[in-house]
Amino acid sequence: MPEIILLEVKYLKKHYPIRSGLFSKVTGYVQAVDGVSFCINRGEVLGLVGESGCGKTTVGRLILGLIEPTKGDIYFEGVNISQLEKRALRQLRRNMQIIFQDPYASLNPRMTIGGIIGEPLLIHRTASGKERGDRVSHLLEIVGMDPRYKNRYPHEFSGGQRQRIGIARALSLNPKLIVCDEPVSALDVSIQAQVINLLEDLQAKLDLTYLFIAHDLSVIKHISNRVAVMYLGVIVELAETEELYSHPLHPYTEALLSAVPVPDPTFEKKQIILSGEVPSPMNPPSGCRFRTRCQYIQHGCSQNPPPLIEASKGHFVACYRERKP
Repeated sequence: MPEIILLEVKYLKKHYPIRSGLFSKVTGYVQAVDGVSFCINRGEVLGLVGESGCGKTTVGRLILGLIEPTKGDIYFEGVNISQLEKRALRQLRRNMQIIFQDPYASLNPRMTIGGIIGEPLLIHRTASGKERGDRVSHLLEIVGMDPRYKNRYPHEFSGGQRQRIGIARALSLNPKLIVCDEPVSALDVSIQAQVINLLEDLQAKLDLTYLFIAHDLSVIKHISNRVAVMYLGVIVELAETEELYSHPLHPYTEALLSAVPVPDPTFEKKQIILSGEVPSPMNPPSGCRFRTRCQYIQHGCSQNPPPLIEASKGHFVACYRERKP
């Protein structure tokens, strides 16, 4: 069957103004996201990986309309979200939900679990009364929790249970796309695998599509069909998971993968140590943003930003480095 594009992002930018002085004059911009383009096919998991502060979470929030883009377009099922009126965008949001990173901060401590999970149904007027209660009970069962817990409060649950509650809330409106914003990074290692397996099972049962944001490359490899690597607000490499992990083309991707621990004490792995610090998004380097830390820097790297081109089928990279066939 041909792949159907569910979400398409084109040249997405988000620049935050820096204000200073008595009259709050704009003196510069933080270039959090600077020209990101990618697409997600229906039923796919696209992993978005990179260092803290590279713009991953900002991309997710832009897609959901939680913040407005400075420039660029976001198409969901062929509809340009950035041009929709508030009422139409509200209707569209039923199909796009988010699982937040911190299960402790993302749940209202004054609401019961049933109230938290059922709130989207109330806001969008899709169910009320007994129907809403039955839907909440069903959602708790789906995520592996006892429906009798719906009258309890968040403080009565562990971190892993709270994240399951967050997943149930995200599923309440039967969305087509879920943005998973580092959903396991705040959990114990023993609980992370359980939540990842739950997300995989739910995807298969409910035909879900995920944008999975993380900085843990092992998690990304396990759950993703394709992986996009971000550095300082731009995508530097995009490929299918197995292709990217076995044949990384960008120097930054190579360095990231070299830092992943291998569970074999006899295997000697050469780790690439990057020099210098990550530049500030307020004043990124000219040309290639990675050039200040790259061991393969060439003359043209400081001139123009390298475009994201298809080096091989389905494998895109933004790098000027010469490669032998």
